[in-house]
Amino acid sequence: QAFLELATEEASITMVNYYSAVTPHLRNQPIYIQYSNHKELKTDNTLNQRAQAVLQAVTAVQASNAPISGTTVSESAVTPAQSPVLRIIIDNMYYPVTLDVLHQIFSKFGAVLKIITFTKNNQFQALLQFGDPVNAQQAKQALDGQNIYNACCTLRIDFSKLVNLNVKYNNDKSRDYTRPDLPSGDGQPTLDPAIAAAFAKETSLLAVPGALSPLAIPNAAAAAAAAAAGRVGMPGVSAGGNTVLLVSNLNEEMVTPQSLFTLFGVYGDVQRVKILYNKKDSALIQMADGNQSQLAMSHLNGQKMYGKIIRVTLSKHQTVQLPREGLDDQGLTKDFGNSPLHRFKKPGSKNYQNIFPPSATLHLSNIPPSVAEEDLRTLFANTGGTVKAFKFFQRDHKMALLQMSTVEEAIQALIDLHNYNLGESHHLRVSFSKSTI
Repeated sequence: QAFLELATEEASITMVNYYSAVTPHLRNQPIYIQYSNHKELKTDNTLNQRAQAVLQAVTAVQASNAPISGTTVSESAVTPAQSPVLRIIIDNMYYPVTLDVLHQIFSKFGAVLKIITFTKNNQFQALLQFGDPVNAQQAKQALDGQNIYNACCTLRIDFSKLVNLNVKYNNDKSRDYTRPDLPSGDGQPTLDPAIAAAFAKETSLLAVPGALSPLAIPNAAAAAAAAAAGRVGMPGVSAGGNTVLLVSNLNEEMVTPQSLFTLFGVYGDVQRVKILYNKKDSALIQMADGNQSQLAMSHLNGQKMYGKIIRVTLSKHQTVQLPREGLDDQGLTKDFGNSPLHRFKKPGSKNYQNIFPPSATLHLSNIPPSVAEEDLRTLFANTGGTVKAFKFFQRDHKMALLQMSTVEEAIQALIDLHNYNLGESHHLRVSFSKSTI
């Protein structure tokens, strides 16, 4: 038996509901899932390092999209500061980041021996082994916090507790540069040589001349890199770059194209929304590109909107059709292609750096000087939720954090109040925050 604590109550409800209809099997053994009386789990953080290394090895393998028998990580562990192995997390992964891109960036600091990439907690991560711990230290100092592409794909780097990576396959998820003879593994195509060549050409624009220079790539190269990576089939990126999402289990009494545009617009520029005529609890949403649809899907699937847990999946449709001219579809289809409210139109916009999962805390900006805390508290309470906390930014009263009592209330408030006219030609901007008050 085991206990499992999820991030939110909604997530555990979704999971229990799902598995009450479909019995899950682990190693051919049926598992039964029910609620526990415990509100939270207390875990022992003083696990010895060997146990942690084993745990990390297991999670690295299971979280990677490789088969379980694929890449494994060696269990030998050392104190973090001496490790030649870095753990790299990519935040704001607006464009795909391939193994080759990582190799190119990190090999500026010394010989890179091995790289393993995987997706964990919806985040793209990598373990990268240098020949020498000193090189790992230099790379961490120089690159931690830098962006690979303009204003996105931020590197977060720590030392791994592992001292050696054990790579079984050379493919687009893992590579041992000391052993070019390794097989590519079942169902794991290696890079198509033509794409690899095109990719190398594009990513050679990566500039890391001095240790602390930014890694900005011109946007054209980033777009080409994204396209190439899309064809290569990166983990977490749909190979076809499908831009259309199917959203189901909507509250058909309440939902409108505008409300879907506002919520999904937090994660990308929504082009068109179509609520299905014969099934009004479902809608098709067309995003500007495949990466945006992936972002929206990973952040919004399983969230509550108008009291119902929504399902978000990739649609088989390539585009959302507009109704024929002169045909009235009761306002169920809307074209937002030219909307002034798109958040990601400007290349390198700060909005790329502020993409967070739905949270109870909202970030407000563009507040005029005449609007006080009390006005905003009242405005947000009127969306049907409870305002738990509020704080203006010290240096800039145009911005504030406001905390609702649940994530669902915050989602509702964002839908209702993003672009709300506060007077003096100030339209309120609302997004999710990673901070709490």
